[in-house]
Amino acid sequence: MQNRTTFNIDYSLLMILILLCLASVFTLNVIEPSLPAKYDGSHFWLRQTMWFIGGGILITAVMLIDYDRFHQMTWFLYGIGIVSLSMLFVGFPPGIVHEANGAVSWFQFPVIGTIQPGEFIKVILVLTIAHVIVRHNAKYVDKTIKRDLGLLAKIIGLSLPPMFFLVTQPDLGGFLVLAAITGSMILISGIRWRILFTILFTGLVAVLLFVYTWYFFPDQVAMFLDKSGLNHVAGRFTGWLNPNEDTDNGYQLLTAMLAIGSGQLFGKGISDMEVYIPERHTDMIFTAIAEQFGFIGSSIVVTLFFLLVYRLIYIAIQSNDDYGSYLVTGIIGMFAYQIFQNIGMSIQLLPITGLPLPFLSYGGSSTLTYMLAIGIVLNVHSRTKEYMFETKWKT
Repeated sequence: MQNRTTFNIDYSLLMILILLCLASVFTLNVIEPSLPAKYDGSHFWLRQTMWFIGGGILITAVMLIDYDRFHQMTWFLYGIGIVSLSMLFVGFPPGIVHEANGAVSWFQFPVIGTIQPGEFIKVILVLTIAHVIVRHNAKYVDKTIKRDLGLLAKIIGLSLPPMFFLVTQPDLGGFLVLAAITGSMILISGIRWRILFTILFTGLVAVLLFVYTWYFFPDQVAMFLDKSGLNHVAGRFTGWLNPNEDTDNGYQLLTAMLAIGSGQLFGKGISDMEVYIPERHTDMIFTAIAEQFGFIGSSIVVTLFFLLVYRLIYIAIQSNDDYGSYLVTGIIGMFAYQIFQNIGMSIQLLPITGLPLPFLSYGGSSTLTYMLAIGIVLNVHSRTKEYMFETKWKT
């Protein structure tokens, strides 16, 4: 019988988390003088420190709850998430809904400040899909194609509403994160591989068809996206593929690559940042690290993220409970995609989307979401017991 009163803490994961938090606070403190004048006296590093402290308290609170209890809160949290996103969609209430940079993604409260429901829905979706997979597999022990398709329909049906609300804000980055979470959890849901390969093949054909159409008929695609209300997507693609021609949409990418390249091998040194990048404290914080500390400093940060994902994968594999493995896998999908996307968009590997770099970029809602996710992972690990002569084979 498992002892629920003791905690098996993953100190390696905690150390990686602490190092990333310290790197965030240090970088935010250093780059503040180079930010636009409107941010004078903002002290982002101090605010971020407070978010990290609040996140630490949140991790402690999450670990006090047996993660099996999350089953009971799943539909309540999912309902709150959908209602919050739908309120942003309709712009209600008018005095609370906040718009910034053309996106309606926040609630603005007098004392608390801004809250972004699109961040919290990521963890809520992980909890919801994991709950559905466990309940489905427990109910239908004998698998058939019909039952696998039923599970797939359930997962996609739960994912589509929040994805719809995010893409209409517009928040393309958040939409893609939810897609990454959904895809990663489908892969381990137990759905037979012939179905998954069919989906992957269909998705690959769709992507190739889109790229072909964009390459040979760019004006027609741009017109279609504009009529569909997705004109920002067209701008992201043109700014990514032809930044020198589309200087409006490609400006951020050009300055990001200039900053990263100017750091060379060892960087220019602390506070020595000559390339101006707007909103550098959020989505483009990796460029500040690369410019100051060069390839060496950037590699250290990338290594920390690699170790973070490695520890998450290890915990998911070691968990002797399917529900725990599903939870951690969804969180792996969330972190892995955001890290790859954020760094990739800074070096023209991927189109630029408004995604923060986990634990490094400034942001209250995003920071609390990441800390909540780590709290869930630590909770799963703390309640994973290893027994002598135990053989774990998951089907």
